[in-house]
Amino acid sequence: MPTPDFVLELRRLVGTRPLPLVGVTAVIERDGAVLLGRRSDNGRLTPITGIVDPGEEPADAAVREAEEEAGVRIRADRLAWVHQIPRVTYANGDQSDYLDLVFACTWLSGDPEPVDGEMTEVGWHPLADLDALLDEEMRARVRAGLTPGPARFEQTAPRP
Repeated sequence: MPTPDFVLELRRLVGTRPLPLVGVTAVIERDGAVLLGRRSDNGRLTPITGIVDPGEEPADAAVREAEEEAGVRIRADRLAWVHQIPRVTYANGDQSDYLDLVFACTWLSGDPEPVDGEMTEVGWHPLADLDALLDEEMRARVRAGLTPGPARFEQTAPRP
């Protein structure tokens, strides 16, 4: 599912102005590899990502997105990182401010395959290859998901 219906409805009301949204990143590890997909909109390799639906628990959103995008069942084990992504401006002028919640996840079952059209390919990639495959933003998300310990929170300088 490309853009959730609730976002389209909000866009009808606010136009292209910045829309605050909560996103999730599912860092799914299995046998020394991470599940990545190639996004159909920009061709980038990323972990599984998505938008939290109204009233949905964020960990449930990570699980849902993994099934919708890659056809795999996972368990969200731990919140790993909470951070604000710099404002995104899409080609149509829509602006979004995403608070991203990165979850460390365990694969339970299913062979990855593109399911809903958001990914053109999905598969397991060895941890040793990630530096060459991912941009810095996505490497940081994967590192956070693979690093044991409490969740990390980004803190920015206070506004004047």
